[in-house]
This record gives sequence, C-alpha cells and structure tokens, in this order.
Amino acid sequence: MDQASLAASLAELGGYIADGLGAKLLSHTVAVGELTLVVDRAAIIDVIGFLHDDANCRFMSIADICGVDYPGRAERFDVVYHLLSPYRNLRVRVKVTTDEATPVPSLTPIFPGADWYEREAYDLYGILFSGHPDLRRLLTDYGFDGHPLRKDFPLTGFVEVRYDEERKRVVYEPVKLAQEFRNFDYLSPWEGTNYVLPGDEKAKQ
Repeated sequence: MDQASLAASLAELGGYIADGLGAKLLSHTVAVGELTLVVDRAAIIDVIGFLHDDANCRFMSIADICGVDYPGRAERFDVVYHLLSPYRNLRVRVKVTTDEATPVPSLTPIFPGADWYEREAYDLYGILFSGHPDLRRLLTDYGFDGHPLRKDFPLTGFVEVRYDEERKRVVYEPVKLAQEFRNFDYLSPWEGTNYVLPGDEKAKQ
C-alpha cells in the first residue's frame, strides 16, 4: 500500500471510529502513516473494546503500552497504546492522560497480555492501573526508590548497589559523587590532545 492509499484508509477508519465512539473520542489525527486517537481516560475500556470487537476494526493484537512524561502539565503522563489489526493490516495509536495519583483502567480483561506492559509503565513511571491483577515492579529491584523514566529522576539514581566482601552480601548505599576523584576531559581527540590516549602508549611520538 502506498502512502497516499494508507493515509486515505486511515482517515476513513478515523472517521468511522469517531462516529462509533462519539464523545468518548476527544480527537483523531493521521500523521506519519499512523492514526492517533486521544480518548477520555474513564472510557479507555469501552474504546479498546470497540476497536477489538467491531467488525470493521478488529484490532486483535496489542503491541505495546508505554508512558510519556510531561512534568509541566497537571496530568503529566500520557499512556500510549499501540494496537494492530491483522485483518486490515493497519495500526492505531490510542492516548489517554493521567497524573501521579489517578489510576487508568487496566486492559487485562480485554488483552491478558497487557499485564506486563502495565507493570512496566507502573515501575518506570509510577502510572497506576485500576483492576490490574498484580500491579508490582517488573524491572527494578525490590525496595527501589522512585521511577527511573520520569524526567525529574536523577541520572545517578538515589542509591548504588555493590557486593560487600566483608559482609558477604549485596549492600545498598546512598550515591556519593566524590568530585576530587573525577577526571573531566574537555579536549577532543579529533582536535589533538596534549596527553597520550589509552592504547597509544606504544605509538611513535
């Protein structure tokens, strides 16, 4: 399918979905070869159910659920769903917004495979999902402090993990950045350096 045909097909599908969902659909756009639907958070189950069950949609496969963080907004998170219709050979992106305290209804009743996607979004962003059968961290360790994909999470983290030979166990300690032991190199090797680069020790001077 060429780009013009794809855009026309997606525009037609967007209009059909808008007619079927009414006020539950806040907006729909076609850009960069994808149809994006922005929907009301409370209606996400109805919207995904329509996309899954309707004979003209049949989005039977969920490819991903992810978060996006916009710290300056009152509802700082976008929850983004990517669905695939193997019958129409089309994809659709669905977005809802939420904040740190308001849960989004879980899609596990429709797509059991949404389980780990939602756990990942909870772990990395702190996005809550109501009705999830087992909402707990997936990628970070037990007792991990914070959510590492939030824009306000420090690059160094809050704690460092190491194996302590004396205690014979893994220990967690606050991150310490000793500036006097850090070597800041502002010289570019492409512009020439006034020191020997690692690996060049035997090169002719």
